[in-house]
Amino acid sequence: MGRAGRFIATPASRRKFLRYAGLSGIAATVLAGCTKAISNYKGDGKGPTGTISLGTGDVGILNFAYALEQLEAAFYTVVVADPYENIDSLELSRLTDIRDHEIAHREFFKTALGTAAIPALTPNFTSVNFASRASVLATAKTFEDIGVSAYNGAGSLIVNPAYLTLAGKIVSVEARHAAYIRNLITPGSFADSTVINSNGLDMNRTPAQVLVLAQPFITQTLDGSSLPTS
Repeated sequence: MGRAGRFIATPASRRKFLRYAGLSGIAATVLAGCTKAISNYKGDGKGPTGTISLGTGDVGILNFAYALEQLEAAFYTVVVADPYENIDSLELSRLTDIRDHEIAHREFFKTALGTAAIPALTPNFTSVNFASRASVLATAKTFEDIGVSAYNGAGSLIVNPAYLTLAGKIVSVEARHAAYIRNLITPGSFADSTVINSNGLDMNRTPAQVLVLAQPFITQTLDGSSLPTS
């Protein structure tokens, strides 16, 4: 099996995620809020063959985030399982940390969503040369920049304040990842003008814009047409 085909679903506990994100104070609130949302959820999250509906409302936004975390977790799992050529021990250690964070994020959303969670996605990494540092880091930069802009753009669409707090805690971790990856590629580029505007604010994208960028890396088609837009 080639590098791009390796996807190890390494388990990560919800407790581990709470340690990473400092969410122990709001976790119960988030999960309790999901109970009502899930009870109002219609369907099993699956559309026509090969298409997965993300759903509506806050549950749809959580599934949107869950899809992105699945993608990132899968990518870094391959990177760490079969590192690129001439990787040094520090880079491997930091990329392993990022892998563990992304797996923890993924597992938290899976647990929080329960039966409303979309199915496990199948990543498409055929465009990535996992033996090449340049290819791996360029892809990592793409994923991290997409992730930060996705959380920033989805924040205003979230109704439940507990979910908004959760998103804020996760996006701060994703931004740390993005800065580290950017600095590995070009030292000093961690917060350049391609991601930070003249007001000192991070870029944001709507879910529709994010899905266009993420879709080439996912085998199934993600349908975000029912997600809130305002």
